[in-house]
Amino acid sequence: MVAVLRVRKNLTQRQLAELVNLDEQSIASIEQGRRPLMPDVAALMDTVLDSGGVFSAAVAEMPRVDMIPAWAEEYLACEREAITTSSYQNQVMPGLLQTDAYAEAVFRNRVPHLPEETITKQTAIRAARREIFHKEPPVALSFIIWEPVLSMELGGPEVHRAQLEHLIACSELPGVCLQIYPLGHMEHPALDGPFVLLETPEHQRLAYMETQRGSQLISDPNEVSILERKYAMLRTLALNPQETRAVLDRLLGEQ
Repeated sequence: MVAVLRVRKNLTQRQLAELVNLDEQSIASIEQGRRPLMPDVAALMDTVLDSGGVFSAAVAEMPRVDMIPAWAEEYLACEREAITTSSYQNQVMPGLLQTDAYAEAVFRNRVPHLPEETITKQTAIRAARREIFHKEPPVALSFIIWEPVLSMELGGPEVHRAQLEHLIACSELPGVCLQIYPLGHMEHPALDGPFVLLETPEHQRLAYMETQRGSQLISDPNEVSILERKYAMLRTLALNPQETRAVLDRLLGEQ
């Protein structure tokens, strides 16, 4: 339907992407049924394509249990095949580094609240992603976590302690580089929010960002380049792996 109405309006995928604040690859994924429409994008589509509210109505009828996990479906497929992954997080632990108990706490804090069945299913999906740590040859995995994330006892003290111990264990795995971005710094190159960078086996560079109500997989070289420069600055300013380990040991000692 999106493709038909786009062609009727004589728009290319790139032109439509610019009008609805997405990238061209996301439009292609929507047209091919690999990515669902989010409510805000559906409303813009209705306006730009003169659809008479068809897209907003379709999204409103979509079951929550189907819609929410699909946000990141395309990203997860890319993550599984990536040869390098670089993740900056400033709100919660990176998904790949979360213990089952921490991941469950994340899903339990969702608003509106998720059904128990959905929480269990999503926790299992997140746990399965950790298989990437055991791939051969090892994937190059870089994680930068803003220090306040480490202090939040999400799920309670026991979950928090287990999560810190898990971070230390993961930091010792082949190919993994874990760094903390200190709260005491007076500059920060990524105040706009968290993001993930990926490199595919074909050496295509992608970026992924999540918002409160959706996600975006970015393939535009200019946009990816901006985020790569931000990540390079984050890595330079963050604590090195040895300093990071010292902070984690200190936090564990305070438990």
